[in-house]
Amino acid sequence: MTVEQVEQGPRQVARTVEVPASAEDVFALVADPHRHGELDGSGTVGGTVSGPRRLTQGAKFSVAMKQFGVPYRITSTVTRIEDGRLVEWRHPAGHRWRWELTPLTPTSTRVTETFDYSTVPAVQGKVYELLGFPRQNAAGIEATLRQLTSRSAHA
Repeated sequence: MTVEQVEQGPRQVARTVEVPASAEDVFALVADPHRHGELDGSGTVGGTVSGPRRLTQGAKFSVAMKQFGVPYRITSTVTRIEDGRLVEWRHPAGHRWRWELTPLTPTSTRVTETFDYSTVPAVQGKVYELLGFPRQNAAGIEATLRQLTSRSAHA
């Protein structure tokens, strides 16, 4: 299992991996915000979630988070969703998180996770860079994708 870097464009951090699970199974996991803590490799996503069990266009969900030792809660809004293929939500600060799923076989899926901060003003993007968010999120995405792959292999 190799997590690979993907070039998605400026101010986007993306990684991809082949997962031994169907696109439908992966989609069921990422489209349920109550299960995001099962995948999180960054250590920031808590288990307390409110919102729907299955995300839809425009849906909102709230997640308990912790970063730099500070607990907080965020409410994100789904900006794009395509059944079995794509889930994307906007963080309150304006950046987006996206999961793209490409079925390879009935039991294997190419999964790409992206931290997209191209949607925030340039000054805010620079602050993200100065705080190291692209690097930190790259490491978190890699850990998340490894966890997803390991979990799928043992399912």
